[in-house]
Formats: sequence, C-alpha cells, structure tokens
Amino acid sequence: MLRAIMFAIRDCGFIVRSALEVQDSSDVRFQKIVRIIRGSQYAIHDLSRVQLDRATRLPRFNMPLELGLFLGAKEFGDAEQHTKRSLVLDSTPYRYQKFCSDIAGQDIEAHANKPAKAIELVRNWLSGPSAEHGSQIPSGSVVAQRYVQFVADLPQWCERQKLVVSQLTYGDDDLLIIDWLKTNPIV
Repeated sequence: MLRAIMFAIRDCGFIVRSALEVQDSSDVRFQKIVRIIRGSQYAIHDLSRVQLDRATRLPRFNMPLELGLFLGAKEFGDAEQHTKRSLVLDSTPYRYQKFCSDIAGQDIEAHANKPAKAIELVRNWLSGPSAEHGSQIPSGSVVAQRYVQFVADLPQWCERQKLVVSQLTYGDDDLLIIDWLKTNPIV
C-alpha cells in the first residue's frame, strides 16, 4: 500500500516525504517527523496500518500519532501552518472509530486495502492543489494503470540496478518510482 501511495503522489507531480527517507541513528525519529510535518503543506495518513504486533499483541499507533501532530500543527501553528491539508485513509469506513474515535466527523476515505482504490483517492485529493497551481493530473484509473505497469516492470528495474524487490528500502522505492516516471512520462 505504501508503494502505491508513493507512486500516486509522485505521478501526480508531488514530492513524497517520510521519516523513513533518511536513515540516521543520531536523529531522533520523533524530531524527524516534527520537521517533516512543519515543512509539509499536505499530508496523507493511512490508519489502516494500525494493527496488533504479533509478538506483543499490542497495537502500533504511529500513524494516529503522526496525524495528531499534523492536526495540532494546523490548529496551533502560525498562519502558514493553518493552511495545511490532509487526507486520512483507512481500510474500511468507520473502522477508525474503534481505536481513534476523537477524529469522528473528519472525512476519512476507505481504500478497502486495494492499491488501485488508494491511488484513486490520493489522485482525487491531490487534484485540488494541483488545479490551484494551474496543473491537471490524469484520472485515478490512469494513475492506477501506470502503477500496475510499474509493478510489472519492477523486477527488471531492480535487476538492472542490482536490487532485490523484497529488500527494497523506502529510499530505493522512491528512486525507482522517480526513474520509472522519467522513462514513462504521461503522454
């Protein structure tokens, strides 16, 4: 799902940001997230990844925490922070109310754990800011088809660059997406 969302963001002409983008053990992850949120106008939070850890049987709440930081920055930040926009995703409608009921009333979009649906939702959301900047982006179904082709091409791209698909890092994925998009521009 992360790869599909990253692809959609890049294919729509936006930059992908994540705490995973820089591996630096001397940097406190929370501080990295704060810096990224401070510098980001737009954010996508996929709450579908709130699940029980197999070993501890406790839920992982990283994404709701990041959403809370983003909403806090928008609410309590300066004038620039007040203009932030976010897209909140979950796997099924209203599931989030069981573990994060305080965000009831927000427009949460459900992707049904289907990459094509997540791509469509991301594309539709990004079409607003894109239009504000005088750009038009392809329909969600077009971006989703391009993602299917990217995934089909991925093993060959990895082989050429001496990478293993199952061992790709966030940075590897992002660079492969960028390279593929340069070679396969929207016509």
